[in-house]
Amino acid sequence: MPDFRELYQYKDLFLMLTWRDFRVRYAQTTIGLLWALIQPLLTLAILTLVFGNFIQVQTNVPHVLFTMTGMAIWTYFAYVIANSGASIIANQGMVKKIYFPRLIIPLSKAAVGMIDFAISLVIMIVLMVYYGIMPSSNVWLAPVFLLIGILAALGFGIWLSALTVRYRDFQHVVPFIVQIGLYVTPIAYPAEFAVQQLPKWAATLYFLNPMAGVVQGFRWAMFGGQMPGDMMYISFAMVIVVFVSSLWYFRKVEDDMADYV
Repeated sequence: MPDFRELYQYKDLFLMLTWRDFRVRYAQTTIGLLWALIQPLLTLAILTLVFGNFIQVQTNVPHVLFTMTGMAIWTYFAYVIANSGASIIANQGMVKKIYFPRLIIPLSKAAVGMIDFAISLVIMIVLMVYYGIMPSSNVWLAPVFLLIGILAALGFGIWLSALTVRYRDFQHVVPFIVQIGLYVTPIAYPAEFAVQQLPKWAATLYFLNPMAGVVQGFRWAMFGGQMPGDMMYISFAMVIVVFVSSLWYFRKVEDDMADYV
């Protein structure tokens, strides 16, 4: 396991890397922040058209708002795993020259990803105001599900950042994972819609996707409706397994990273 005291001692480096990534993506680009707004809106329009209009999935709030709520937390997860994979390789100059806890690099990506989440959250709030939808009495649990989502993103991000150092093919696998994950996670449809179409064993496999339970729980916290079933806890167990194992594996290979990058 990582030395958390050592991580704290390098907090200034963490803040520097986070600020650098923020400037590269948003502050020093022409449409960086605008693209962070356009991208979820385009994805929202496509998912709403397919699942809301063509398939006509029934939801307890307007479908566009239902989808945006799922996308808010999925957008963060997708950003972290997409940017953490090659993060060690992208910083190979630092990794080779100086010592610091390498874990700081994927952690900085997770911090910058909160900007994307904040933008998606603003879009969701605007839609809630437009449709006159108030949060449910369960809204106080939303930060809990968000925290679980952050742990899931960190777990996968740390795993990918460590694996990509030795196995460069993972750089090409990550975009595919993100693309498939968008459809096997209940973003534009209720989890019950998928589970009802699957046999029991397949439904269990479905919830091995950590984000399935996170998205379902976050949406329930925001708008109520049918209470998530016990299968949601399968997703939460997977979050713990992925996060803890990622810290263990990263620590195991951390000392050799400079030799491989």
